[in-house]
Amino acid sequence: MSFDIALSGIQAINQQLGTISNNIANAGTYGFKASRANFASQYAGDQATGVQIGSVTQSIGKNGGVVNTGIGLDAAINGRGFFVTKDIQGQNNYTRVGIFHASTEGYLVDASDRRVQGFSITPPSTTLGPMGDLQVPTGQIPAVASENLKYVSNLSADWKTIDPAVNPFAPPTTTPTVTSPAPESYNMSRVSVVYDSQGNQHTMTQYFIKTATNNVHVTYAMDGNGMDPALDIDLPFDAKGAIDAAALPDPKHALTYDPANGAAVINLTIDYTGTTQFAGEATTSTNKADGYASGTFIGVELAKDGSLVAKYSNDQRQSVGKLTVATFPDEGSLTPVSDTSWLASNDSGTPLFGTPGNGMAGALSVASLEQSNVDVTTELVGLMTSQRNYQANSKVIQTESAMLQSLMQAL
Repeated sequence: MSFDIALSGIQAINQQLGTISNNIANAGTYGFKASRANFASQYAGDQATGVQIGSVTQSIGKNGGVVNTGIGLDAAINGRGFFVTKDIQGQNNYTRVGIFHASTEGYLVDASDRRVQGFSITPPSTTLGPMGDLQVPTGQIPAVASENLKYVSNLSADWKTIDPAVNPFAPPTTTPTVTSPAPESYNMSRVSVVYDSQGNQHTMTQYFIKTATNNVHVTYAMDGNGMDPALDIDLPFDAKGAIDAAALPDPKHALTYDPANGAAVINLTIDYTGTTQFAGEATTSTNKADGYASGTFIGVELAKDGSLVAKYSNDQRQSVGKLTVATFPDEGSLTPVSDTSWLASNDSGTPLFGTPGNGMAGALSVASLEQSNVDVTTELVGLMTSQRNYQANSKVIQTESAMLQSLMQAL
């Protein structure tokens, strides 16, 4: 009986050594989670029969350290959750390893070429669509015409008042010759870039003319040619230097311009909200129009909120999807498989699919990877303990064998 008991101990310790050695071997594996072999005693009625490995516990809930890689498609989850990938059989795999890249077929895949799952986004909308394979767009995006220009400036109260009768403003021209307004006929000019429906770039110039103590007249030119004076606007200011809301309730001004190049008419709204008239230097804090030229895909990266962001040659960035993060009622009961992944089991419960940083899902660290949570020092201590236990059980077998040999000799 003691021989069988000691043999069961050796067999259990062999399984424990397998667990420890697997932990040590994967100490440098990204996203790996250490396991622990749990011993359980065995009895036949009230008679001890030895020991067995009752269970193997995975320390999935303990996060590994996060290391920066500088690679835009690497990601680590800080907290609970798993990235979701789908293999060629259509089965979902769950992993903590965020090593992703774009495949030649145009999908976001992991290091094992399994397709990464996420929620689709169709620009310019930011609404999440159904969950599925995340696709990486590789073509061009069309041009978008400018519709809004935000302009915020301080139009200095120190400007001298210009009398149009003395210094009349002559709009600029490019035909038949190039002419510019006389410098003494305006106080300041600012250029803004806008785009037509074909993506052609146009330069709009604003000329600011202080015509009274609390009034600045604005006249416009497009591509070096003065626009219709009927499109001009007066910006009235109150005694505190803010736009006078009584005289100008809505500081938004509409312009129309026909580029005469086959593109549609540009309908532009200039928002002067926040523009002031204070003493001191004239400054411009905001001068930005929407719209852009067409662009060619040049790359893709992940954002902190899990968005898959496509980058284009026209400096545009568009979110085309968002990573799925799955959480489980009992993540410790997931079934481990190859490629540092897990499969759902009956005991793990049904996965809950969400996005990084929402619900129970952890936030995302981009350009980073999660290291193994193996504590090599602890594993080596366990290894030495297992060695002593193995030797002790071997000693029991040796003793049992010696006693049997003595008995046989006595007979």
